[in-house]
Amino acid sequence: MSSVVVSMESASVEREGQTVLTGIDWQVTSDQRWVVLGPNGAGKTTLLQLAAAQLKPSSGTVKLLDEDVSDTDPGELRPHIGFASSALSRRLPYGETVLNVVLTAAYGLTGRWKEEYEDIDERRAHRVLTEWKVDHLADRRFGELSDGEQKRVQIARSVMADPEMLLLDEPAASLDLGAREELVRLLGGYAGSPSSPAIIMVTHHVEEIPTGFTHALVLAKGSVAAAGPIAETITAEKLSAAFGVDVEVTETDGRFAARAR
Repeated sequence: MSSVVVSMESASVEREGQTVLTGIDWQVTSDQRWVVLGPNGAGKTTLLQLAAAQLKPSSGTVKLLDEDVSDTDPGELRPHIGFASSALSRRLPYGETVLNVVLTAAYGLTGRWKEEYEDIDERRAHRVLTEWKVDHLADRRFGELSDGEQKRVQIARSVMADPEMLLLDEPAASLDLGAREELVRLLGGYAGSPSSPAIIMVTHHVEEIPTGFTHALVLAKGSVAAAGPIAETITAEKLSAAFGVDVEVTETDGRFAARAR
């Protein structure tokens, strides 16, 4: 049975007198996999920060895992939320081994210090590295990896603690075609597993949406322009309106593509 992991009602965020998000009504359940799209400045990253308990709304209500973020210590929620982003990547020590980058997620740390880990933690770290096809890199330094390898290690780290939801901020950004397709394939397999948690992924490009994703939310100027089942939301009409350009959208075997008419 599915449960609600994210619930936003009239949620708004203001920063330095500027409205970043306004009137967001959105619900995510444990069996859903959402992609969030929208032009630059639409509020995608801010929305993900709300869902990650990294930010509280200026007004409205945000509940994560049945807890109101305005009344809850974010530190109690974050261990249950896997989060992978370029900002996090920059906080990971260049010289840390890949195994330790993943292993330290068990304590919510970004680098190995004096903490001790149990055998079960090390076995799980090796398992998630294998699942994301980076087990052969376990002893390599994180900072020496390619962008594609770093992205997969970040995701392996984000699922290390067996989260109740997984948040991905542009996981395929900056990757070449081969690395992007390998990551999209792995994400599609993960999204298609009923044992996986709820997933929310931000992207700029419909070509980066893996198979197995069930829903889409389109932001424009800080508001929800469209939201719902993915096939009903990733359409030429709705994307054209949100991005301000006349686009053609096609779908083949669960993968989308878009181009200007």
